[in-house]
Amino acid sequence: LIQHLFRGPNPDKLRFYAEQWTKLVERELGDRVELRGPSAAPIEKIKDEYRWQVWYFTSGVTKVVAELERLRSDQVKVVRDVVLLNVFGAGKDFDTFVVAFRIPNFFRRLFAEGAFSQAFIPVLTEYKTGRAHAEVQILISRVFGCLLTVMTLLTFVAMVLAPAIIYMYAPGFHSDPEKFDLAVSMFRLTIPYLMFMSLTAFASSILNSYGSFASPAFSPVLLNVAMIAGAWCLTPYMAEPIKALGWSVVAAGVLQLAIQIPELWRKNLLIPPKVDFKHEGVDRIL
Repeated sequence: LIQHLFRGPNPDKLRFYAEQWTKLVERELGDRVELRGPSAAPIEKIKDEYRWQVWYFTSGVTKVVAELERLRSDQVKVVRDVVLLNVFGAGKDFDTFVVAFRIPNFFRRLFAEGAFSQAFIPVLTEYKTGRAHAEVQILISRVFGCLLTVMTLLTFVAMVLAPAIIYMYAPGFHSDPEKFDLAVSMFRLTIPYLMFMSLTAFASSILNSYGSFASPAFSPVLLNVAMIAGAWCLTPYMAEPIKALGWSVVAAGVLQLAIQIPELWRKNLLIPPKVDFKHEGVDRIL
């Protein structure tokens, strides 16, 4: 189940969620089940007569997350691709959007879902299990502030250097000034998506560590839904129809972050950001 949900052999994530699974079983079954090893997923070690009880207590979360994972599967992407090709066709403008959006999408995997998540989750887990809730809130506030500052500066720099970035990433566009200018414009329009997705990954890491999986699992679906809606609804009102996709990407980033906020607020983890690069937790993450 853990490998299916997180799609990859990330040792830190697998170990963390195995520990959360262990705590869930211990809380629900108490002394009625024998568990061996704090980092071992206990499902194979549970006595046969108690397996149905584990299913009863965990099936709700499991079914919801699995269903949301299904929604964000390739079927949704196929629908998106069919709609976009039907609206825009396989022309120069659509190719330009694909290239321009691929750049922030690549850095999203690097910054938001890559190195940052792997560095942040172990530190947050240690604070959550070994320190007071007030200290966890301070950590979240400082990381939030530092991440927001870094990603804002990175977004601004990327916008300024957009022509050079497009030239390096797609040198063939330079021979067509109109296509090159459109790619630069689309890149500047979509690069804020990187900032929103970094904050979304930050919020998702917090919610996952506290056992909330539904909204983080559902958020990727919103990108495809927003692009489909933009292609159908915004295109007729745009001077350059392809830019409807750019605005759809930005709107998707906002929505993906926004759906995390209610759950963070309910768990008293919606903390105002404060910049402090000297904080112990921030220093360890960096």
